[in-house]
Amino acid sequence: MRIMHLSDLHLGKRVNEFSMLEDQRYILERITEMIEEEKPQAVVIAGDIYDKPLPPAEAVQLFDSFLTGLEEKDVDVFIISGNHDSAERLSFGASIMDKRGIHFAGGYDGSVHRVILQDDYGEVCFYMLPFLKPSHVRAFIEKEYADSGEKPVIESYTDAVRFAVGRMGIDRSRRNVLIAHQFCTGSERSESEEITVGGIDNVDASVFEAFDYTALGHLHGPQDTTSSGVRYCGSPLKYSFSEADQKKSVTLIDLGAKKDGVCVGNIRTRELAPLRDMKVIRGSFSQLTGREYYEYIDTDSYMRVILTDEEDIIGALQDLRAIYPNIMRLEYDNIRTRAFSETPDASDADSRTPLEIFEGLYERQNGKPMSEDQTVLLQGLIDKVWGTDDETA
Repeated sequence: MRIMHLSDLHLGKRVNEFSMLEDQRYILERITEMIEEEKPQAVVIAGDIYDKPLPPAEAVQLFDSFLTGLEEKDVDVFIISGNHDSAERLSFGASIMDKRGIHFAGGYDGSVHRVILQDDYGEVCFYMLPFLKPSHVRAFIEKEYADSGEKPVIESYTDAVRFAVGRMGIDRSRRNVLIAHQFCTGSERSESEEITVGGIDNVDASVFEAFDYTALGHLHGPQDTTSSGVRYCGSPLKYSFSEADQKKSVTLIDLGAKKDGVCVGNIRTRELAPLRDMKVIRGSFSQLTGREYYEYIDTDSYMRVILTDEEDIIGALQDLRAIYPNIMRLEYDNIRTRAFSETPDASDADSRTPLEIFEGLYERQNGKPMSEDQTVLLQGLIDKVWGTDDETA
């Protein structure tokens, strides 16, 4: 059985105030073409369909168009909610669409939706686990175990997922696929993903050992985890400049027969080419505006431009956008900005005079010391503020 693994579409997302809808429409069309070429029996979308719980109408219409196209093909589609989605809104009409091969799993209610597909080697069981927090499981436990003296203790995300998996009644003699949206310990994050303080959302990959393949969503960089067959396919588009060097792709899994508890399978990827790439370019203003530099660059890409000039260039953004129309960020990296970005040591502040403190701040901001005239003027102002000048005395 061939399975296509997708996740983290983030439809409706804006990156540095640029709408990504046109880019998202383009990449979904390319994915649809791949589905026609690869002819998978199942397409899984492992959460974060939308970027917000209340997505804009255009994003909903885009996803509707994408699903309508898939429904016309001989493919089952599995969709779970991620941490960015509204579980209730995403799963609206799930019972009706389930009959058409479009399977949704919204919020967790103690049970996990299971769908069984058939191929030449027998059955494949798909388990759909939406984004899960310990609080989701505790809410179910309080209700389910209300009359019980002993209740399961759920303290961590690992406890929560292990509890949910433990209730699935998995038959390991069958081929089993899990679709989930969690952060596996040790995986690599990107800037565009939500980061939880202290890593409290970590889930140990060992909780997925009962599955022949675990299709994960949540992280935007395609990667395998520390456990075999547990994989993030990554987002289909770059959503932050920390992802600029990533190769976006879809993951394809071919599940063969299962013998002696081991499922023979093959995992591969197909690269996705975006409508507009995301790049970081760096250099002086004159260098970046020189034809010999930009004639070899895809200037239509979303750009983070880092200027190395020591002085700010008046009208730089306007002039640069004449060449690179999709500049998202313009920054300077020079002596002044590097000095200002450093956190000053406040441990000896009590031993320094106000003038010395201000001189240090000025030099960090401007990359050079104050002039003698500036120092005399500032000392006079300090004397008046602190009441130490002759007139006040």
